[in-house]
Amino acid sequence: MPFTEVADRVWVAPQPWCDVNVSVVGGAAGMVVVDTSGSTAAAAPVAEAYAGLPGDVVAVVTTHWHHDHAFGVAAFRARWPAVPVHAQETAAAELARWGEDTRLRMAADPAEEHAAELAATALVAPDHVFSAVSVLDLGDRVVELVHPGAGHTGGDLVVRVGDVDLVLAGDLVEQSELAGERSVGGLAVPGLGPDCHPLAWPSTLDVVLDLLTPATLVVPGHGRPVDRDHVEQQRNELGLLAQQVRDLAAGGVGPDEALARGEWPFPRHLLADAVRRGYDALPRGGRRLPLA
Repeated sequence: MPFTEVADRVWVAPQPWCDVNVSVVGGAAGMVVVDTSGSTAAAAPVAEAYAGLPGDVVAVVTTHWHHDHAFGVAAFRARWPAVPVHAQETAAAELARWGEDTRLRMAADPAEEHAAELAATALVAPDHVFSAVSVLDLGDRVVELVHPGAGHTGGDLVVRVGDVDLVLAGDLVEQSELAGERSVGGLAVPGLGPDCHPLAWPSTLDVVLDLLTPATLVVPGHGRPVDRDHVEQQRNELGLLAQQVRDLAAGGVGPDEALARGEWPFPRHLLADAVRRGYDALPRGGRRLPLA
């Protein structure tokens, strides 16, 4: 899909695969691409569409390691061979640990629609990593990369473009309009997968909320831009999930029973990983012996 300008020199191109957003932030010194889609083949037409924008790509930013955000970097490196690739240090480590196995597993899955292009994809490791905050100077504007904490993954980052009051939030914020079992009221629930951090995610979104004003435009990793109220609502829902895990554990309910016994803000069938990960993250004193 083509790029649409959502703020001054900030463009977003939603992709058919996973409804993921590829974004571009422009400045006098060049362009920053944020996320790259799920394979080299999927990213190639995005890089081609980029040719209609003013300026060369001077940086690629990956908001987290998952395939739909990080696996298309090679298509941009093919056009701009020396372009640096930025990521938070934990995300870089997660990509190194799990990226190739994920690519091979998906490429071998007969049910995976994109198996062939995943088989032909070469992963590109980030070569510019940071811990908490990094700044990209585009001459007439700066782009801030902020790691607010763990949530969707351990290495999530958000991109803040302060002069236009805009934040690219990656998958820390979910909006995607999705019918079926991964949705509530037609909107996808947060991605509470096997590497999520459900107890930390609410406080991570508190940090994100501190970056927002009432007028901030927030571009999620998937779906249409949202406002601060949307982020606050998701933070509160995730807070209820985290508190339910803590309450059940403190009451002596074990992880195998918790999913069935809890009162959850999201459908139970989407929460097996989140409940397990939540229990695993509890301190030793955070749970009692199971009730007889």
